[in-house]
Amino acid sequence: MTSKIHQLTPRLANQIAAGEVVERPASVIKELLENCLDAQATKVEVDVEQGGVKLMRVRDNGTGIGEQDLALALSRHATSKIASLEDLESVQSLGFRGEALASVSSVSRLTLTSNTQGQESAWQVITQGRDMEAQLQPAAHPIGTSVEVRDLFFNTPARRKFLRTEKTEFGHLEEVIKRLALSRFDVAFSLKHNQKVIHNLRPADTQTAQEKRVASVCGPAFMQQALHIEMEAPGLRLWGWVGLPTFSRSQMDLQYFFVNGRVVKDKLVGHAVRQAYRDVLYHGRHPAFVLYLELDPSNVDVNVHPTKNEVRFRDGRLVHDFIFRSLHKTLAQVRPETPTGGGIEQLGVMQDQFQVQPQGLEAGVFSGQTQVDLGQVAGNPTSSSTQQMPWLGGSLGQSSPFQMQEQAKVYGHLHGDSAPLMGSTLEAGQVPPLGYAVAQLHGIYIISENAKGLVLVDMHAAHERIVYEKMKTSWAEQGIKAQPLLVPIAMAVSSREADQVEVEKELFNELGFVIDRSGTESLVVRQVPSLLQHANVEQLVRDVLADVVTYGSSDRIRAAHNELLGTMACHGAVRANRRLNHVEMNALLRDMEITERSGQCNHGRPTWTQLSLSELDKLFMRGQ
Repeated sequence: MTSKIHQLTPRLANQIAAGEVVERPASVIKELLENCLDAQATKVEVDVEQGGVKLMRVRDNGTGIGEQDLALALSRHATSKIASLEDLESVQSLGFRGEALASVSSVSRLTLTSNTQGQESAWQVITQGRDMEAQLQPAAHPIGTSVEVRDLFFNTPARRKFLRTEKTEFGHLEEVIKRLALSRFDVAFSLKHNQKVIHNLRPADTQTAQEKRVASVCGPAFMQQALHIEMEAPGLRLWGWVGLPTFSRSQMDLQYFFVNGRVVKDKLVGHAVRQAYRDVLYHGRHPAFVLYLELDPSNVDVNVHPTKNEVRFRDGRLVHDFIFRSLHKTLAQVRPETPTGGGIEQLGVMQDQFQVQPQGLEAGVFSGQTQVDLGQVAGNPTSSSTQQMPWLGGSLGQSSPFQMQEQAKVYGHLHGDSAPLMGSTLEAGQVPPLGYAVAQLHGIYIISENAKGLVLVDMHAAHERIVYEKMKTSWAEQGIKAQPLLVPIAMAVSSREADQVEVEKELFNELGFVIDRSGTESLVVRQVPSLLQHANVEQLVRDVLADVVTYGSSDRIRAAHNELLGTMACHGAVRANRRLNHVEMNALLRDMEITERSGQCNHGRPTWTQLSLSELDKLFMRGQ
């Protein structure tokens, strides 16, 4: 009987592997540059033509490849980076499977030239996509390696026709170089396209130089509105830059995450980041960030995908919680005077540290020490407080620069000498970050004057955030109140989900649920959080289960609670077209300065903005 099983020819095997590794010119550049970095190069030059389809030339000053290894480097599964299973389990190099050069050479005309320390001369090997013996010949080349790839997919026209326009292919190629340039600040990168210099990035060994490189790659606007983060936990370190919510994007096009120097796109990481930004981003917007996670290589598997863009963590829940808490804490600690990468004045983040009395929903609660009854002011247009402030007149002079000190005294008298202004009392002559109120505009905006210029505040949005944060803190301190169901809810689930409920029973109890397993594929919900007793309990439990299975944790209960609290805060905040006097406006400004995430309302919209004197001068062409 004739055998139906036969071994593939080397050429066909290489081209199948090329289908996994080589998708477009950008794929080739990624593999070649990773080899450069693994060879300890400190300088990498990339020269491409026609988007990389006609030519891709990569030169480095790394350790090079010896004469005896040059031909072997083009063979499948040939590598210098791993030798045993132990090496594979703790791999630290970017490339290690030994398929890149063999795959690229099978679909292009490839020339590999290299020289090492101690060799009399460099050597060169040339292949042209055919199953042939590589021919070695001497060459002139400094220490390091050059790889020249011409006519990509010249022998596989079916693959070549799937390539896009030159501009599109070059865009993908440039993105690869940007990612690697962000991953290795100690390496110089240069890129030419059709003889034109596109990037020339020098090594960056200081934080200032690193920020300059990030600005070159991500744009100066990102760096101007980014916060530096550096957090550590046992076995974990997270550092980098996160964009303020005011610098959100319509697409996820400015998100770079590196695990031990390798750029990855991981759903667990993405979920943790979305959680951290959830309370401050406008609907449908995406955060921008450049983040680096460092951990023991043995705790992360980088070989779960042919392109190595995905990873698997040994303890995914630990990593998820560490990323979330680090970003959440960083964003929550921002205050109006917090410096950013470029010194931008408009900030937009903060979160919770207040007690709120029950009556705070009806009456506009501002400070922890002093309560100004905005409900009375708003509900009575003829109140004395309203009469003290005629339309943009009369009392404007109260907030002149010459009388700011007096306003500070008024505020200090109302709040006491220990009023928490940015964590401490104001010194004589010191102007708070949001300044002092000058006037109210159309019953909607507060105009304030600070040391830098003019501040414009949306009073309803700002007060909404203040009330919301106080309510969240109160809820957190009191714990989740649970409500037993009069009629328990029976649910049909998969056996895997039922198993998960038993494993995570303590977690569900902490969230306010009591769920029992009533069969192999059935559950009974007996108790739910009080605030959610009228919600779709069955769907909520299923969503929480899905999160726990996928990410090891879930924040859907907190999200549902916060959504209800946000709605209540919106109704409890001071409304538009309600006149405030100067004491009330300044009380609101002071509370904004000590409330976390006060830069955005509960829906992610900005609550205030700054116009510096120089920006105002430009509007009126002063000094020109």
